[in-house]
Amino acid sequence: SIEMVDQSPIGKSLRSNPVTYTKAYNEIRQIFASQPYAVHNGITTSHFSFNRPGGRCEECQGEGVIRVEMQFMADVELKCDHCGGKRFNDEVLEVRYRGKSIYDVLEMTVDDALAFFKEENSAPNRRVTEILSTLQDVGLGYIKLGQSTATLSGGEIQRVKLASFLMKDNTVNGTMFIFDEPTTGLHFHDINKLLGAFDALLKKGHTIVVIEHNMDVIKCADWVIDLGPEAGDAGGNLVFEGTPADLTACKESYTGKYLSLRSKIDKN
Repeated sequence: SIEMVDQSPIGKSLRSNPVTYTKAYNEIRQIFASQPYAVHNGITTSHFSFNRPGGRCEECQGEGVIRVEMQFMADVELKCDHCGGKRFNDEVLEVRYRGKSIYDVLEMTVDDALAFFKEENSAPNRRVTEILSTLQDVGLGYIKLGQSTATLSGGEIQRVKLASFLMKDNTVNGTMFIFDEPTTGLHFHDINKLLGAFDALLKKGHTIVVIEHNMDVIKCADWVIDLGPEAGDAGGNLVFEGTPADLTACKESYTGKYLSLRSKIDKN
């Protein structure tokens, strides 16, 4: 199979977030629904859903904000006065797991939530920590669990998608992954984490094709196809095809020149 991992949005509403996309929220809802207060008051997993009535704030329908339409300007989003931006009704917010409400957990970063859920060794906790660890591995430890996917950058969206693929075991049926500029907006430390995630996919028997200009990624490739030499009408030709080491010796390739310069900098 082939998977195109681009920067297109991963959610159609403000209710979409990293833990709903990766399915970690299913386990988190189960954990909260199993707490004594929830069991005693008949609060089930569905009450912790943003997408159905029962536990969510009906004023904002679980979004935490009210969208005000402006006639000649961009729409304005205001914090919901009814729930104070907490997205759920008071009864659901009374449910506590290790002293935290569902709102408190959704406000945690991936790093903080990982430490929080590791404290217990139940099956749902293990599944949550497994998923959060994968998000951390692709360099997303700083994002909040309940952060709207609409606020994520293109590079962050690609890494959320990458994390979801890393959780699947498709070793038998190898997949070709095509990434479109996955280093967009990344710090060079995060690029190292991205390359580590690529290695994890390769170890599972997959193939990776990357459309990229970043030298840190190009130098780690097994095979480079360099198109050019210029852009637009002056480009589109096959300038070079081969290993990164051989690319540095190609005088016609701008990529080769920069790659050669980067290699000298790394040596020094």
